[in-house]
Amino acid sequence: MSDKSTKASKPLPSLRKFAVRFAPLIGRQKAVVGGSFAALFGEVLLRLLEPWPLKFVIDNVILRGQSASGEPGGLSQMEPMTLLTIAAVSVLLIAVLRASVAYLATVGFAIVGNRVLIDVRNQLYNHIQTLSLRFHGKARGGDLITRVTGDVGMLKEVLVTAFMPLLGNIVVLAGMLAVMAWLNWQLTLVLIAIAPLLLFTASRKHKRITEVAREQRQRESALAATAAESISAIKTVQALSLADQFNDAFGRTGDQDFNAGVKGKRLAAGLERTVDVVLALAAALVLWIGTVNVLEGKLTPGEMLVFLAYLKSAFKPVRNWAKFSARIAKAAAAAERVVEIMDREPEVADSPDARPMPRPAGHIALDQVSFCYEEGNTVLHDLTINIAAGEHLAVMGPSGAGKSTLLSLFLRLYDPDGGRLLVDGQDLRNFTLASWRSHFSVVLQDTLLFVGTLADNIRYGAVGPATDEDVERAARIANIHDFISALPEGYETKVGERGVTLSTGQRQRIAIARAAIRNAPILILDEPLAGLDADNAHQVHAALQRLAAGRTTIHVTHDLRHGSEADQVLYIRPGQPIEQGSHRELLSRGGGYAAAHHRDVDRHNTEGATHATSV
Repeated sequence: MSDKSTKASKPLPSLRKFAVRFAPLIGRQKAVVGGSFAALFGEVLLRLLEPWPLKFVIDNVILRGQSASGEPGGLSQMEPMTLLTIAAVSVLLIAVLRASVAYLATVGFAIVGNRVLIDVRNQLYNHIQTLSLRFHGKARGGDLITRVTGDVGMLKEVLVTAFMPLLGNIVVLAGMLAVMAWLNWQLTLVLIAIAPLLLFTASRKHKRITEVAREQRQRESALAATAAESISAIKTVQALSLADQFNDAFGRTGDQDFNAGVKGKRLAAGLERTVDVVLALAAALVLWIGTVNVLEGKLTPGEMLVFLAYLKSAFKPVRNWAKFSARIAKAAAAAERVVEIMDREPEVADSPDARPMPRPAGHIALDQVSFCYEEGNTVLHDLTINIAAGEHLAVMGPSGAGKSTLLSLFLRLYDPDGGRLLVDGQDLRNFTLASWRSHFSVVLQDTLLFVGTLADNIRYGAVGPATDEDVERAARIANIHDFISALPEGYETKVGERGVTLSTGQRQRIAIARAAIRNAPILILDEPLAGLDADNAHQVHAALQRLAAGRTTIHVTHDLRHGSEADQVLYIRPGQPIEQGSHRELLSRGGGYAAAHHRDVDRHNTEGATHATSV
């Protein structure tokens, strides 16, 4: 099962599936869960006792004619004021004890909910990072961020503020129904007879509320995705004057989200009022039948009072369910979105018998490797390459030929559809991903720096702890030490998100320092000089030459001049045979590489002559 999707046409997972999937996380909180349930049952017991002091007062103080059982003796023989005092103290004591255990239960369940959902968020975040580039190429970044933050946050809020209280009220309902049946089973049957009508009415409305909530969560995710895309590409948006278009798209989605929200609130309000009417019907029936029983001597007035008090409390979970239905439906939609991602399995993952890779010598080979992104669209076919340890391979060719694909296979961001990638004669899939990736350094075309200091950004490249001396040594290799030292705060200078406070050349040299501090035997370069002016390109190129010394280097580039510096050249063209050999060998063959090289030389000669004439 790949990370393309693990769902067929089945409905999205529900809260129940979410709970089952993450049950082991709840199991880790056994002590807190046990204590919380103990406090909950204590609250239930005390809530059951709440109306009884009033019953004793009515039957044995106000009416005063007989005991609670209807016969002389018992509580009726106590002094009225003594019984009243005991009842009053009991009311206060029960309230204090119930408030205490209710506090413990609420706090305990909140701790469990927060701990579990923090673990869920961490698992989701970690899982997203393991999914392949094929998945991330189709997913929207804002949507994924919403799932990690908003969806899990929604679950946390509902779990603590709605679901846990409902759980407690359900336990109260069960206890009260048992006592009510003991008091008068006929009246209890009246309540039970109302239940099918209540369930039928509520289930129909709740289904529609859930559908609207799912739609609303999707719209909210679309809003986040649109905002993330426009903000992350703000330079392009402003340069092309695209702000109005993005504003319109954002506004349309916002209007749709508003309509869905109003519809959801309307349905939830309708459900609450429907539940109120049905429960009022139940209360009216109980009042009428119960009063008749009191008049016939089958119930005492105090017992009738207890029954009515239980009736009000017993239906509290039903009222709360109606009240929280919209939030619970949103939580169900959020749970679906979380489990949908968690159900996706990475295309590239460690095999069960994968082992850590020892530091390799750097001998890399591709053995009849084939790869396609989509069925019928083959990018590489039966490619065989042999790169000796310490050799420099230049991968060249026009855009779309498969150079970046080949690089992704080396990085094991994808696994080949056919053939093998070997390191020191061993199939790369025999080793863990983490251990393989710790043995190469990478310098990409689009250098990403993270919020933090310059020293932090260089340290990110280190496999283990890195000292200040290690950072400075790497910066010197990258020819960036002098620039950093001249800054007021030196290596502790803060950089903005994506490193936008530095020039392209400076960011690229930070990336080279990050690669140098790893001191890996394999170096992978992806167009590291693209977009640089002549001066910056010269400095970066010199830094790369120092970095590549003694390392197996795979260099993807459009600049054919770098072919002469490589031990081997791999020239790829769409739909054409792959050319492989040294720079001189490929020139002597007179193929596509030679033709492209001659065109490149002629272009540079023409540019040089034009520049000389203009001077």
